[in-house]
Amino acid sequence: MNSKTPRVRFAPSPTGYLHVGGLRTALYNYLFAKKNGGEFILRIEDTDRNRFVEGAVENLIETMNWIGLDYDEGPNKDGNAGPYFQSERLDIYKKYADQLINQGDAYRCFCTPERLAALREEQQKAKLPQAKYDKHCLHLSIDEVEQNLADGKEHVVRLNVKEGDNVVINDIVRDNV
Repeated sequence: MNSKTPRVRFAPSPTGYLHVGGLRTALYNYLFAKKNGGEFILRIEDTDRNRFVEGAVENLIETMNWIGLDYDEGPNKDGNAGPYFQSERLDIYKKYADQLINQGDAYRCFCTPERLAALREEQQKAKLPQAKYDKHCLHLSIDEVEQNLADGKEHVVRLNVKEGDNVVINDIVRDNV
């Protein structure tokens, strides 16, 4: 493999059985990888434990085998990009999230779903063109963050996109997004 050879990932969530839209995405990724001499990787996005459906992973793999979408790496087919379940990669993600937080490029947000819903509703009433997080938790002191962590408060890590910054991703299908 050289740096120009594609490694394409399909990452379905086991929150139900594979549907035609997911199968279409897998097929496109598979065909793109194979046409370009690349590899097709299956990684299960199993971090939504509340919606996890027992047997969905097995059904997904059986369906892909039945259709003939043979992945190069994934569950039951080790390669050099494992683990192949997102829930087993949390230490990897934590390392980089902590790095972004320490650099000031991300921060911990402890806002409750209720606060976020109220903020969204307020912005909709004000007819703002797009709901936007107000960076409330960016301004928490180190002591407040540490206390929230010690109290076991749930949180997410948010990117600290500076006002006026324009984040552009070059997407092979949609160009610049």
